[in-house]
Amino acid sequence: MADVKKMIEEIKGMTVLELNELVKAIEEEFGVSAAAPVAVAAAPVAGAAAAAPVVEEKTEFNVVLKDAGAKKIDVIKVVRAFTGLGLVEAKTAVEKGGVLKENVAKEEAEKILADLKAAGANAVLE
Repeated sequence: MADVKKMIEEIKGMTVLELNELVKAIEEEFGVSAAAPVAVAAAPVAGAAAAAPVVEEKTEFNVVLKDAGAKKIDVIKVVRAFTGLGLVEAKTAVEKGGVLKENVAKEEAEKILADLKAAGANAVLE
């Protein structure tokens, strides 16, 4: 059990980017996925009234940086503000692109997206 506690302490000290890389490495190594399973809706019972399909509104989003644009320094400042990353980590994240923040509430994700676009970045919500 001591080894498990050491691993947890080490994980606590990792940055968001390092955690993302760790998850990807575990997925590849063991052939698993960290994504939540998707539930399949059951077919309606014969003779039952057809109900309108329930469409769940997405409540959590991933903020994805496509391109930093011409004002990379401004984008780095915005990334540091909402991720809490240090300067080097934020610069690396901006240069690498991809998911900057995962499973963010809709309001926060839209604010982050607006801040990134105001700084000149090309970003989207997924």
